[in-house]
Formats: sequence, structure tokens, C-alpha cells
Amino acid sequence: MKVRAIKTGIFREGEDLLAFIKKYVQTLKEGSVLIVTSKIVALAEGRTAPATDLKRVIKAESTWAVPSKYVMLTEKDGMLLANAGVDASNGDGKLVLLPKDSFKTAAVLRKQLLKLFLIRKIGVVIADSRCVPGRAGIVGVALGYAGFKGLRDYKGKKDIFGRKLRFTQTDIADGLATAAVLVMGEGSERQPLCVIEDAPVVFAKKVRRNELRISPKDDMFRPILQLPKTSGRKRRKTS
Repeated sequence: MKVRAIKTGIFREGEDLLAFIKKYVQTLKEGSVLIVTSKIVALAEGRTAPATDLKRVIKAESTWAVPSKYVMLTEKDGMLLANAGVDASNGDGKLVLLPKDSFKTAAVLRKQLLKLFLIRKIGVVIADSRCVPGRAGIVGVALGYAGFKGLRDYKGKKDIFGRKLRFTQTDIADGLATAAVLVMGEGSERQPLCVIEDAPVVFAKKVRRNELRISPKDDMFRPILQLPKTSGRKRRKTS
């Protein structure tokens, strides 16, 4: 698998996202996966807020929010995130929120890129970074994706000794996001785009946007999380 971050100019709020991608991505091979950082998607959508409104914005953006030592621990769109993904880094004095609907954006970009590069198979991931309990540093997370199956299921298959697997699944979408975040950087690198070639993915025209979600009652971390009742915006129904 080849992972290549792309150096760009600074993306400004309200700038055209597709035009920006076309400027810096000259070609895409058949079967490539394009990773786009969520920050430039949010900036294209005008998803910003004054830096003075941090607590209010976090509560408005999250299903629930509770304070921890350094950040607000929140739930947003079925994921546990610090500060509901609201971030002041590289925001030019503003808070940058998460995109409105990353799955929709990924699907739209995929259609545009298929037409632009005259190819049949391409994946798109809208990526952000997140912390993992008990581990220092950040890894990647796919807020939305299009063009491939996000989950590889091993349940019912056998290991090398013939033992049938009962629970094992591979999170393809977040794995790709993590690979990209590793080379894109988190500081002043100015690499908000990344192209991955020869990724071990199964391409598909449609994705199930909830395939990576786990119900709280089935989450192995539930005993230590003790998820609180809703204290932010109302939980949205999902299909």
C-alpha cells in the first residue's frame, strides 16, 4: 500500500473544495483512495465559530458532554470525541467545527472525481484525528467515506489453526484514515490531502453509513465509560 500526502497552499474559508482538489491532484490511478482532512471540508462549508464560544459550541455540537482533565469528553454522531471535534488549530483565530455530513460530502466528491479522471473505482475518506483511551497521541478516524466497504468481517471464518472466529472485524475506513493522518501531519505541514494506492479494500457503489457503529449495550468499553444521559443537543435518529 502506497500512502502519499500532498503539499498544498492554505485553504481559506468558503473556498471551492473540488477546485482546490483539482489544483493539487493532477491524476488518480484506478482504485485509488483520496483522503481529505475534515478541516478543509468544514471550512468549505463555513462551519466556523468565534473562538470565544468554545463551551457553547461544544455543547451545541454534541449529544452529551462531560468535563475531563484537559477537554470535554463528548459523543457526536455515534463517536466519542474530544470537544465534539471542535478545534482551534489552523483555524486562523476561529473555531473549526466538524463537517455537516461527511458521508454525503464523500459521496459527492467520489462522483465528481470519477467523472474528472475517467476511472471506475475510487474511494474517498473524510478524515479527522482522535485520541484512544489509554494511549498517548492521536490516530485517524473516518468521519465519512464513499466507494468502498468500511468493514471487513471475519466472523465465521477460520484462523490458521482451524479455530472459527466469533468476533473479529477489521475497521478498514479508520485504518485508511490513520495511515493518512500519519503522513499528513497535525501542525504546519500544509498537507490536507492524501492519496492511497493499492489499498486492500473492496470497492462498492454504496456504503452503509452505520456499519462501523456499535450500540452502547454491545460496546466492550461500556462498563468503564458509564455513558451519561443526554445533556447536549437531542440525539438524532439514524436509519
